[in-house]
Amino acid sequence: MSNLKITHHGAGEGVTGSCHQFWIDDETSVLIDCGQFQGQEAENIEDKLGLDFPITGIKALIITHVHIDHVGRIPNLLAAGFDGPILCSEPSARLLPIVLEDAFHLAIGHDPRELERYLSIVEQRLIALPYGGWFTLHEQGEASCQLRLQPAGHVLGSAYVELELVTEGQESERVVFSGDLGSAHSPILPDLVPPERADLLVLESTYGDRLHEDREHRKDRLRAAIERALADEGAVLIPSFSIGRTQDLLYELEEIIHEHTQQGKMPGTHDTKGRAPDSPDVDWPQIPIILDSPLAGRFTRTYKELHSYWDEDAAHRLEEGRKPLSFKQLITVDSHAEHTRIVEHLRDTARSAVVIAGNGMCSGGRIVNYLKALLGDARHNVVFVGYQSKGTPGKDIQTYGPDGGFVMLDGKRVDIKAGVESVGGYSAHADQADLLDFVSRMKEWPSEIRLVHGEDQAKRSLAQALVAQYEHADRTVFISGLPD
Repeated sequence: MSNLKITHHGAGEGVTGSCHQFWIDDETSVLIDCGQFQGQEAENIEDKLGLDFPITGIKALIITHVHIDHVGRIPNLLAAGFDGPILCSEPSARLLPIVLEDAFHLAIGHDPRELERYLSIVEQRLIALPYGGWFTLHEQGEASCQLRLQPAGHVLGSAYVELELVTEGQESERVVFSGDLGSAHSPILPDLVPPERADLLVLESTYGDRLHEDREHRKDRLRAAIERALADEGAVLIPSFSIGRTQDLLYELEEIIHEHTQQGKMPGTHDTKGRAPDSPDVDWPQIPIILDSPLAGRFTRTYKELHSYWDEDAAHRLEEGRKPLSFKQLITVDSHAEHTRIVEHLRDTARSAVVIAGNGMCSGGRIVNYLKALLGDARHNVVFVGYQSKGTPGKDIQTYGPDGGFVMLDGKRVDIKAGVESVGGYSAHADQADLLDFVSRMKEWPSEIRLVHGEDQAKRSLAQALVAQYEHADRTVFISGLPD
């Protein structure tokens, strides 16, 4: 068992509020993430604006990625007096201020001057690190701590963290914090490459007890679900989170439209509307794709500006002159007035359209107005592409909608007559097979793995699979972080 000291201030148990304090020595430490608690995990916190740990000796904050459950307590950290640098990847440095606007609104209110002041502080503290290079965090005599960020394949800018600790008179030790890892075959992002080695691996276990639905063919399932929905001659509502999921959807919708357009140019393979003979009666090149989320729109614009971090396939599409995130049919809605007009137009006309709106679990955001207006009309459909947590309106629609049930939205009962369908394979998290692969592809497997960011069952299941993997390779591992 390693002597490396780590204190967990969130996601040591549970799956939100990620915050891990790594001790370089008895007095000096760094934080890896400082995320917001969400859902049931937030209900037991009395002081939601404070921190439950002292910041003395914390030299720096390292960010793995910009999801709110990994960065949402940064306002609290600054308010507590933290004055060190905030280190993250170059894409995350561009995305973080956008994310933190919402976090600041929740933490300190809507005073524009206070918001501007806090965002200015964050931007002054940010140090954007290129992937793959070592950065000195601490150096004192012969003791030192080096940091390296590597792409994690979760969302744009996501990184796993390598820390190389050299203690006077002892051999160096390397600890790796996985952050949230992504699955293979994600659009836009390159697949992650595991580290060469780790003495201690702090590994997320969010989906450590399950395997995701096949990702390679998810676009075909998405197309089929939307085509079935559009056959009802109404709108298709897709609840989605602003960063990551939305950009994946746009990328794959552009591909579907491009494929149909190309089919229409091939002699003998299409009808007068450009449809292939075996295609349902959907004229894809004429279907408006509506992105109704100002926050998602900002993220999408930043994603486009950061195209140098895209994978080879995405870069090739740009070289061909295609616009994967800003194609011709895409309508981006910013103002509330335009949002209201579109909701009323779709309610009154039931025009065919695909609407992507936040948030992903229907617990707030503009998707709620669409649902209130359209759920009672059988011509419309809801297509879920993400996990729906228990107790959310999204889960209720997913569960009770197919049987003609109801959902409570803004305190009012809304009967569900619209169609409801779910498409799997869109999780941005690694599943059990991906997590095992992350370990087994290292040249030197870690002798200790500490499981974080997972429910009890997910941790136990992943631990069993890891032990079996090590035993099969005739190796040993110490696994910590398991529930009692």
